[in-house]
Amino acid sequence: MRLFLLSALTMCAFAANSILNRLAIESGAADPAGFAVMRVLAGAVVLAVLVFLRGGHLPLRNTRRIAGAGSLSLYMIGFSIAYLTLDAGLGALILFGVVQITMFAVTSVTGTTPGTRQIAGAAIALGGLAWVLWPSGELRVDPVGAALMTAAGVGWAIYSLVGRSEPDALAGTAANFVVALPVTALALWSGSTDWHMTANGYLLAALSGGVTSGMGYALWYRVLPQLAPTTAAVVQLSVPIIAIVGGVILLGETASVRLILGATLVLGGIALAVLKLKPR
Repeated sequence: MRLFLLSALTMCAFAANSILNRLAIESGAADPAGFAVMRVLAGAVVLAVLVFLRGGHLPLRNTRRIAGAGSLSLYMIGFSIAYLTLDAGLGALILFGVVQITMFAVTSVTGTTPGTRQIAGAAIALGGLAWVLWPSGELRVDPVGAALMTAAGVGWAIYSLVGRSEPDALAGTAANFVVALPVTALALWSGSTDWHMTANGYLLAALSGGVTSGMGYALWYRVLPQLAPTTAAVVQLSVPIIAIVGGVILLGETASVRLILGATLVLGGIALAVLKLKPR
């Protein structure tokens, strides 16, 4: 039960990132590159302070930083730039679809083959997510944006897989953010010289970076060793649904029948893949 509650809290933190990002960008309070850089900076500062207050140290020179910080940078860069040309729903669908496929593929190659029930549950959940997020009308997919979001999905999948071997979740996440900061900043600023950040933009980016990203990712690293990789891949399909429901509650967006039925499919598929059946 404790693992379930921690996993649910982590998914809510991930969904809150989408809501905060949407609030900042759509209101004009921040530009995508500026928001992403401030998000990583806030996460690095908050996590580093927490590590030092605990009397610990940042394992910056550990070989885990190559994969951890590198994949985090890939995710942040691809995610931020891709949304300049992709619809929010389609971008989320590409992102979490790639995350799921990558994690399933890697675990299959390393010897942990997902069972029939896990594959069926993942397929149902992904189908429900596709139904909710698929754009209505004529579909226009920017190939560059799709490629960047695919790279972001691969980056996040690697970040999740690497987290399973992180001995100290808080210190490891803090070190990842610190190392990823200059890489992310240079990559985003090299592609855009526009820096538009209002006071609300800085506040939302700091909240996203320090709380829902930094602490959320640290909690994710703590939960990951207790989850099978395929389970970790499937449960993340709930994030877009939580974000959409959060938009309905917090932003006054409309809850359609399509959303309700699609959310039911996603949650049902996750339950099928994750829950263990009791033998009679």
